[in-house]
Amino acid sequence: MEQVLAKEKTTISYWLGRLSIITIPLVLVAIQWSNYEKLTENMIYDVPTTHLIPALETQYLYLLILIASFLSVFVLSFDKRVAYYKTWKYLIPATVLVGSIFIVWDIAFTEMYVWRFNPDYYMGIRFLGLPLEEWLFFLIIPFCSMVIYESLNYYVKKDVFAQAENLISMILITALLIGGFAFWDKIYTSTTFLLTGAFLFYHVLFLDGHYRSRFYFAFVFILIPFLAVDGILTGGYTKAPIVLYNPEEYLNFRVLSIPFEDIVYGFLMLLAIVTIVEYWRSKKIS
Repeated sequence: MEQVLAKEKTTISYWLGRLSIITIPLVLVAIQWSNYEKLTENMIYDVPTTHLIPALETQYLYLLILIASFLSVFVLSFDKRVAYYKTWKYLIPATVLVGSIFIVWDIAFTEMYVWRFNPDYYMGIRFLGLPLEEWLFFLIIPFCSMVIYESLNYYVKKDVFAQAENLISMILITALLIGGFAFWDKIYTSTTFLLTGAFLFYHVLFLDGHYRSRFYFAFVFILIPFLAVDGILTGGYTKAPIVLYNPEEYLNFRVLSIPFEDIVYGFLMLLAIVTIVEYWRSKKIS
């Protein structure tokens, strides 16, 4: 069987299949973005509030969120049993690589008024239209999330979702791809769903996904601090959100104050980072 699979991987059709799953969603997103008509600024300031915390009303709020997130896990990263610090040689370049792609996405959507940032809650330093804190977000949040992934891999020996992994993957792929086309007119929804569904489809077909079930399990736990951090970013505890969304470009379905698309966006970013880290680790790339 291994010889048959190895031979199949050398065929033109195999590589065309891999290429098409990568290029088709990117072409669709490129078409969607190129035809996008930038609207005037029309951002949502009034969002469902969990509980107002007056102490959060500061121009340094976004920075304080990132510092608190980082410090809360930095010390834990030196747990000798998990030895998370040994992962940094893979994690840091993987985060920079994936983060650079998401930064481009972020810059584009900010310029297109899909989302904007509330100047009442960040320091005012901007690069390419993004607050400094937003650049730091793509370094700090993956670092914190991967602590959870690595810790669960060490402390929870049983692969809890192993038997359900195929079913979970198929449900996610189907729902995301259908949703991406069904909500084509909402650029944040469609872009996020199509890219996530296509990447997961590629993952299942062509990559060694022995860690996928582990990632699904970890993501359930990652959602707990995610709901807290993104809840503040999206206005769950303040008079207005830090991140403002154009109501025309997403589903207007929120988990507490968080647009559902943010969860899918985070899922895609973290899965991409985990994929690179696990690949480099398996190859013992130094």
